Amino acid sequence: MSSPRTSEMLEKLGLPLLRRLDPERAHGLALMALKAGVGPSDGPFTSARVATRIAGMDLPNPIGLAAGFDKNAEVAGPLQRAGFGFIEVGAATPRPQPGNAKPRLFRLTEDQAAINRFGFNNDGADAIAARLNGLQRDIPIGLNLGANKDSADRVADFAHVFRTCAPHIDFATINVSSPNTEKLRDLQGKAALRQIIAQVDAARTDTPAGSTVALFLKIAPDLSEAELADIAEVALDSPLQGIIATNTTLDRNGLHSRHAGEAGGLSGQPLFEKSTRALARLYRLTDGTLPLIGVGGVASAEQAYAKIRAGACAVQLYTGLVYGGLSMVTKIAKGVDARLQRDGFANVAAATGTGADEWT
Repeated sequence: MSSPRTSEMLEKLGLPLLRRLDPERAHGLALMALKAGVGPSDGPFTSARVATRIAGMDLPNPIGLAAGFDKNAEVAGPLQRAGFGFIEVGAATPRPQPGNAKPRLFRLTEDQAAINRFGFNNDGADAIAARLNGLQRDIPIGLNLGANKDSADRVADFAHVFRTCAPHIDFATINVSSPNTEKLRDLQGKAALRQIIAQVDAARTDTPAGSTVALFLKIAPDLSEAELADIAEVALDSPLQGIIATNTTLDRNGLHSRHAGEAGGLSGQPLFEKSTRALARLYRLTDGTLPLIGVGGVASAEQAYAKIRAGACAVQLYTGLVYGGLSMVTKIAKGVDARLQRDGFANVAAATGTGADEWT
């Protein structure tokens, strides 16, 4: 494994080269580099201020990796040493599926953003469970649950993936908010949500070790105030232990890149304000009683701290890594620690939601 200084030097040299390649090919090369031991390897930064407990899980710091980077749990081992406090792999579907036709990933460099329309491409729940089986979990590892595009019963798919992978994970996320599987977002309605949550929770009861797996829900940023209120109502009256806010957006306002018109979900800097507003509204709607994980446009300690003050107990990154590299993870964790100290907060929990009024 490379030393921190060598790793950062390789990153500075490698990122500009990767950004000259097709985005999906560059992503594949990044995974290969991690498998080869190239990348940060010191593990997560922690302190009394940033050590966080959420849904029964102890995180060394509140900076996590969002689903989509390691779809097939190929590099979950190296990622645990890259500085994250927790990671999420997947999304996984019951059966393998190729996803949508290529090209399906686009960099919007001028906007520090990306658009993807992958369509839940993955190796399937059995293969992902096999890779996670026996992996030492030094930090919490979660799995994003998905449904097959051609499934006759998408509701049942979420429970199927949970049963297959539950012995090897610490949390599972019901993903009904990807814009790239037709009509998937329709499952965010109250009746459908209750049905999905009930089936996955039944799988938790039926599966050995399932009861120890925390259950989260990932929502879209494009929900109306009424739709957010419905989700809050369902969540508070369910076994859910947290909400991840938010997934990618269909909004294209203010973009400058030539790829702005591509179909799919937009992530990165243009999503920051929209996702943070949804997070803060959800914090208010749940009276701060339900753990929230903020994701969308986080690429700095200041943005991670803003998510926390808006209502997040923890945050997740993905697109920011495309432009800043994995070395940014520890920098963000240390930056959050410094801001908590500056503002007199003893820990992340003390700061959570203290700035929600600024976003609602």
